[in-house]
Amino acid sequence: MASTSDYANLSTKWMERDSYGYGRNPPDPHWPNGAKVAVNFVLNYEEGGERTIEDGDDGPETALHEFKGLEVQPGARDPTVESQFDFGSRVGIWRILDLFEGHDIPITFYAVARAFERNRDVAKAAMQNGHEVASHCFKWQPHANMPPEEEEMWIRKAVASFLETTGKVPVGWYYGRPSANSVALLDKVYRELGHEFLYFSDTYADELPYWTERPGGDGQEGLLLMPYSLDNNDFKLWHSQYGSTRLWTEHCLDSVKVVRDEALAGKRHGYVTIALHTRWVGRPGRFAALKQLVEDIVGLGDVWFATREQIARHFANEYPYGSLPRRESTA
Repeated sequence: MASTSDYANLSTKWMERDSYGYGRNPPDPHWPNGAKVAVNFVLNYEEGGERTIEDGDDGPETALHEFKGLEVQPGARDPTVESQFDFGSRVGIWRILDLFEGHDIPITFYAVARAFERNRDVAKAAMQNGHEVASHCFKWQPHANMPPEEEEMWIRKAVASFLETTGKVPVGWYYGRPSANSVALLDKVYRELGHEFLYFSDTYADELPYWTERPGGDGQEGLLLMPYSLDNNDFKLWHSQYGSTRLWTEHCLDSVKVVRDEALAGKRHGYVTIALHTRWVGRPGRFAALKQLVEDIVGLGDVWFATREQIARHFANEYPYGSLPRRESTA
């Protein structure tokens, strides 16, 4: 069993703030086939990994379902909430996959490991048709104040779970609610088990990947930070920040167009993440707008639809760790 001293020097270097970034002239990633913008659809698959009495939590899930402001009954199951999540795994997932696979678009699953355990058919489908499985942790839970030994335990459970359900360990992670220790603990576990740790996505700081020093090494290894999206995220519908689904998808399409137009003008380059949840945009009324969004982006013609792993590997090949200058803050 690990002792307290094993966690005394966990690196938080990934959290160091850099207010300069790439500046006014970011590097050109040279997206494949002359594409002017890369688009990554992320499907958050959390159904079965949410808070539930069944898994030892003290109450049902309170976030990202149709009952906003739900009164929680501690110690009691809430079948109405559970059934909303079940819709995502029973119906929404297949409607969404049919859409993307019909257009030959590979997507990234932000998969909660426990959710894959509860639906092996989804885990199998996520490994087909060029899709990527990234880890959304073992359970959908906060980690900010979690003791490092407990967080490491959950990382190991997730790794073992993904190996069992998919036969592969994810090279990328997105917590959603990380701790300051998350990257160092992931690095520790991945090094010990001999797995590849390529990228971490709990950042919103840029429109291109950017490098940080990988913990636990000699300073010669890099870890890509892959910025995620909160504005192009269908949870905005839960927060009622858009009057309709079509207003939200219009915002997503505008995001793609702006990044594309800037690349066409030779100003700057980037990728756009559009984030989805099966129990939300998988509902028929919302799905109609998603279908139109996908068709509109396909119609642009110079878009590279890619997984996060594909974007990360492409960028790392174009600009290896240490090849890009970094301006240090003097504040």
